[in-house]
Amino acid sequence: MFKGRHFDQSIILLCVRWYLAYGLSLRDLKEMMSERGISVDHSTIHRWVVHFSPLILDRFNRRKRSVTDKWHADETYIKVRGQWMYLYRAIDSVGDTVDFWFSQHRDLAAAKRFFTKAIERHGRPQRIVIDGSQTNREAIISCDMISRLRERRHLQTKPILIRQSQYLNNRIEQDHRRIKRRIRPMLGFKSFSSATITLAGIEMVQMMRKRQGRYSYNPSPSLAEQFQALADAF
Repeated sequence: MFKGRHFDQSIILLCVRWYLAYGLSLRDLKEMMSERGISVDHSTIHRWVVHFSPLILDRFNRRKRSVTDKWHADETYIKVRGQWMYLYRAIDSVGDTVDFWFSQHRDLAAAKRFFTKAIERHGRPQRIVIDGSQTNREAIISCDMISRLRERRHLQTKPILIRQSQYLNNRIEQDHRRIKRRIRPMLGFKSFSSATITLAGIEMVQMMRKRQGRYSYNPSPSLAEQFQALADAF
């Protein structure tokens, strides 16, 4: 994973972790590294984030704990190149992150991709709470129907219960704020691909903070310990 890199693994992991976890810009990290006697350009740090975040996330997903069968789903706005795009997200009844999907559009196709991904990865939930979005409702019904048809006993399988309530969905609205708080210092993303990777990394850090990873040797590891464990797994 780190073979052939000019910088030591510990420096790369530190920069990636700090950028994803805290309200720092790339230039902030460059200055902080300089104070430690390490000369690294902000563009290099950005390349580290783009390259290593997906690799670490893939390892984290293999350790991710199961979620409950009651979900809250919603989307929030993220600015890319001065335009608003959409981050679809879902959490379960205890606040753990179920899944996420970043899209350039807010439509039925995007909602279907999100719910399909979440159901394929975590199974069909018993209930999903959404706001008044008719598009999300149609996407859930469509994805649920396809999922049930694939099951051998689909006639005995109950459809997903959909509850539409802005009040009941305050839980995920509050959870959105953790993501928005981190991206605020970034002043908007420059490309969709970079935004997709960085947001996935930020979501991963939030799942780490929620203790959604399984580590048999340590039931409550710090962010640094989790990053190191995942890096060592390669």
